[in-house]
Amino acid sequence: MKRLKIYSAATIILIVIIAILFHNRAKIKAETKNQTLNSFPVNITIVSKKIITNSIDLVGNIAAYNDVAIVSEAQGKVTKVLANVGDYLPAGSTIIQIDDELTSAALKAAKVNLDKSKKDYERFQELYNEKSVTDSQLEGAKLAYQTANDQFVIAQKQYNDTKVSTPISGVVTSRTADFGDYVFSKTVVADVVDISKLKINLNVDEHDVFKLKIGDKVDITTDIYPGVIFPGVIKTISDKGDAAHTYPVEVDLSNSKEHPLKAGMFARVVFHSETNGNRLLIPRLSLIGSVQQAQVFVVNNGVARIRNIIIGNTYNNYLEVLSGLNEGDTIVVNGQNNLQDSSKVNIAN
Repeated sequence: MKRLKIYSAATIILIVIIAILFHNRAKIKAETKNQTLNSFPVNITIVSKKIITNSIDLVGNIAAYNDVAIVSEAQGKVTKVLANVGDYLPAGSTIIQIDDELTSAALKAAKVNLDKSKKDYERFQELYNEKSVTDSQLEGAKLAYQTANDQFVIAQKQYNDTKVSTPISGVVTSRTADFGDYVFSKTVVADVVDISKLKINLNVDEHDVFKLKIGDKVDITTDIYPGVIFPGVIKTISDKGDAAHTYPVEVDLSNSKEHPLKAGMFARVVFHSETNGNRLLIPRLSLIGSVQQAQVFVVNNGVARIRNIIIGNTYNNYLEVLSGLNEGDTIVVNGQNNLQDSSKVNIAN
């Protein structure tokens, strides 16, 4: 009987201990649950200074540095074709020859007349020195010589014009006159482009054009050569804008032998303006409200508190902070929609 009482007491004590353990476990779980519910997971970042380089990215068409329409000053039948489309020609090379039979004869006659009038003038000068001719006779001989010289110059130009040539070195991109065709004066017979140097004409917004200056270097890329950067330089900046408040800017670049470019291709031009030094920047994602009434959540010891800040310039996905934050502050960049001032947070990243 006594032993039964001892067993009963032990059983009761064991039951009490187990009840106490279960109670404490439930209490701990409840506290943990409450703590979890009272905190919010967030992503953070550290406020830091960054070096900012302003850049302007524009797309334009590559054009030949020189693109010349070859116009025939003479008229007549084409007797020779000396260049085809795709040929490279040095400056002064003949593209087509126009019938020069009449101009050649006129040039020879003008040369004979020039030689004769020159000799007559020289003879009259000798006679004048000997007092054998009058002033008017010498003046007449001089005038005849000058007229003959002018006629010779005209005849020589008319003869030379029958050889239609290119004034620049370049590639023939078109030729509209063929052998046997009759060409009229002032008619375009060919086109020659010089692509040893190229240019890109762009229109730059008024807010950006004042960041540029003639001689600035630019980076040029094309889809045809991924990863290849062509160096260029700003050649001209117009002082007159258009109705859209943009200003024409011309960029020059040399063609590459390893990666040759052609006129008419698209190109992307990146203008690099002055580096603005170290700026205190925060991600745009961290911002609460508008730029004019900017706020962020600053995290300290697991608590997020709202702080008013003043925003300066915008750089793509970053905002410049003029005041309200210090370098090294921890701010929330994701999860702030669930927060209130003094909310407890769990750092997720």
